Amino acid sequence: MPATTPIEAAPGALDEVAFNDDGLVPAIVQEHQGGRVLMMAWMNRESLERTLETGRTWFWSRSRQEYWCKGETSGDRQYLREAYYDCDGDTLLLTVEQEGRGACHTGEYSCFFRSFDEPVSPAR
Repeated sequence: MPATTPIEAAPGALDEVAFNDDGLVPAIVQEHQGGRVLMMAWMNRESLERTLETGRTWFWSRSRQEYWCKGETSGDRQYLREAYYDCDGDTLLLTVEQEGRGACHTGEYSCFFRSFDEPVSPAR
């Protein structure tokens, strides 16, 4: 199991994040080594704080209305390495070390496995 890497937010940094009207911000999760984009999920302030404090990725499930720590059910855990917010503060970028089969609930390594130039296949 990789080590966790908690990140201490600089004073005022969390206040720079522009959460939408639902209190959420999109978080892009990228593989630390290699840069492959793994997934996008939603975070609110508490899930962002949990992620930074624990060194594991936490998200807000809009459908279940609850927090979820990536990999607690599947074993496909993510270990935080770096965390950024964009110039407008309305998108997060998390780099992680991915453990297990991958990030996608379909069993694919990345959620971004479907290409516009390939025939459409049913979602898994």
